[in-house]
Formats: sequence, C-alpha cells, structure tokens
Amino acid sequence: MDVSSLPAETVQFAQRMFDAARNGSSELLLAAIDSGLPANLTNDKGNTLLMLAAYAGHAELTRELLKRTADPNRLNDLGQSIIGGAVFKGYTEVVKALVESGADPRIGTPTAIQAAHIFGRNDLLDILGAKEGDITADVPTPPSAAHSSS
Repeated sequence: MDVSSLPAETVQFAQRMFDAARNGSSELLLAAIDSGLPANLTNDKGNTLLMLAAYAGHAELTRELLKRTADPNRLNDLGQSIIGGAVFKGYTEVVKALVESGADPRIGTPTAIQAAHIFGRNDLLDILGAKEGDITADVPTPPSAAHSSS
C-alpha cells in the first residue's frame, strides 16, 4: 500500500506511535495496541515499535510490547535485528528481555553476538549464549582484546 493514499490523520497517528515508542511513552502506546494497533507496525525504514523502544533503552516498554506479541526477530530494511541494536547501544536489561522472549542473537547484520564481540561486551556474550564458532575470523576484534597479549 502506498502511504500517500492514506489519510493524513492516519499517517500522523502512526508517527505519534513511533515517537511514543522512541520516547518511552508506554501508557499512550500500550493503550493504542490494546485498542487494536498492530504490535508489529513498521515505519518507512522497516523499524517496528519494539525496535524503536529497544534501541532507545526502554526495558519495561520492551517487555510490555513483547507480551503483546511484538516479534523479537523482525529485521528492519537494513537487515538489522532488534537485539543487535540493543547490544550496539549497550542496553543490558533490554537485551535480557529480548533473550527471555526468544530473540535470536544469530540473525541480522551484524548479529547481536558479533556486535557484543566487536564492542568487547563479554557480559552480553554470556547473556546471548555465545558459543564456539559464533565469532568467525572476519568479525573485527576490539582493540582492547587484540592488544591484551602485548
């Protein structure tokens, strides 16, 4: 469906919902979802409400969206995962909430496991359940880890 065919009020309402996800306006966003707004609504870049909330570090809103059937494994138009974005931003509580809801740390580019490795977040590697073989030779190693043997 072409967005230009939608009424301006509909587009404005959707924009308010995306802003609510980014800003952590839980009451407004959750009321709209509970009234029928799709939990997996995406913006023009393929970012879901869950992705926007998680990327902004709103752990409790992330949990509430997951309870309302938001898909933790949706990729955006750039092939980025929700959990990968949370790892990139360093939001441990959001990462935990996503893992607990079945987010796959091995999807997306880079994967959440690769992102944790790149940024030297060994604590997140444990939470993500990283295993031998998850980090291949083509994944950059953080300078602190690369120079630790000197």
